[in-house]
Amino acid sequence: MQPDATNLLEKAGLEIPLIGFYDAPDIHPFEPLVKPKPGTRACVFAFYRQWLRGKTLHLTKENFGCGGAGHWLCGAETRSREDMVSFLVNDEGLKASHAPMNQWLDYRAGYDQKNPHILIGPLRADQYEYLRSVTFFVNPDQMGLLMTGAQYYSAPGDPAPVIAPFGSGCSQLVAPFDDLGVAQAIIGATDIAMRRYLDPELLAFTVTRPMYEQLCGLGEESFLYKPFWKNLRKARGVMHI
Repeated sequence: MQPDATNLLEKAGLEIPLIGFYDAPDIHPFEPLVKPKPGTRACVFAFYRQWLRGKTLHLTKENFGCGGAGHWLCGAETRSREDMVSFLVNDEGLKASHAPMNQWLDYRAGYDQKNPHILIGPLRADQYEYLRSVTFFVNPDQMGLLMTGAQYYSAPGDPAPVIAPFGSGCSQLVAPFDDLGVAQAIIGATDIAMRRYLDPELLAFTVTRPMYEQLCGLGEESFLYKPFWKNLRKARGVMHI
């Protein structure tokens, strides 16, 4: 059952709707839908404003928009490995040479799609079993709060609760998680190719389902109710917390 995020959102002052990444067998529960225009290279984040209007982006192996989304989210290839490396290094300058880019591509696998439909949009409580990650769009203060929450139950030797991986904005929605069953978060929306679709103060904080459940479960004994966060909010002019 999907946890209730109401208290977390209120305490954090989060007003932007949470966005879910779903791998689902049926599209109808996610309507209304939007899709990339066939044959175009639309970025996943070009649909950000549509998400805020309650619409869900629908991707498939046949229609995924940008080739990066095809590779990272749908397992679909639009160019050879050599062409991909050449584009990322020679055209876009994202690594120092072909060698580290090839090593990175060898290391980082794309998401393993299980069902016919990838759906990215507002949370659907009745589709929780198909939810793979949840994304918060946050300012720096809210990022600090959620990072503190991600660390709340973490102990030395546990998997890193927060990671900040290199990669495209769409890949950061799910691909860098080695195990979606582990409570973990990604600092995302750091891809300069997609940031033009977001307001400049926003970053993404994307979490697995277990981490989402932990964050939603933060209680009155946690930092959400303690002076550090209250004082920060007051310093920002928020008097009612």
